Amino acid sequence: MVLAAGLVLLMTLEPGRSPQPAASSGGVPPPATITPATPESATPAPPAPGRSPAKAPPDPPASPGPAAPAPAATTATLRFESDVPGASVFIDRVYLGTTPVTAPNVTPGTHRLNASATGYDGIAETIEVVPGPRDILLKFKGIRLDVRVEAVHKHGIGSCTGTLIATPQGIKYDTAHAGDRFEVPLADPTAFELDFLAKNLRIKLGNGKTYNFTEVGGGADQLYAFHRDVSKAMKQK
Repeated sequence: MVLAAGLVLLMTLEPGRSPQPAASSGGVPPPATITPATPESATPAPPAPGRSPAKAPPDPPASPGPAAPAPAATTATLRFESDVPGASVFIDRVYLGTTPVTAPNVTPGTHRLNASATGYDGIAETIEVVPGPRDILLKFKGIRLDVRVEAVHKHGIGSCTGTLIATPQGIKYDTAHAGDRFEVPLADPTAFELDFLAKNLRIKLGNGKTYNFTEVGGGADQLYAFHRDVSKAMKQK
């Protein structure tokens, strides 16, 4: 009995050891007390040897915004072409050149267009111009000119006989007298005058030489018709 009490006292006083509850009188040991383990904080596992740590994917590039609209044109660009090559073009009486030709920086508004081509009716019209590019096709109508008259050229002394011929290409005097023969464009003569009463057609060429024609047979009707048709064609040039 004394021995048992000493053992109990020894166990109670043993350093580093928690006192154990006394056994129940029935001889069954009390249940053990279990202290739950404190979980360690979660720490990412280090990468495997030889492998670089995974990188986050880059952000997608930002989509470009809408393009800024081009500034609106404030002047016009006119391009002229024609069904007759090399037609002369004028805007507001300013010569642009021969077709095909482009006129840049034309101010919007009303402008006067003139165009001419040898052997064809001239073009004269008003056009309305708006900002931006524009193509203009010039269509010419042919001059219907084909007249002739048998005429006498009166010299200071004497005369010569020949044929006056007019076509869209010009005026021609065909005669056997080589010194009086000529052929010039419709725009060349500086004077083209008919004196019906005197039955005389006066033609002064650009080189200064003057011709006075009378009609063979002494009349003036054919000279009148010749002068009328050629004058009309000259105005259309």
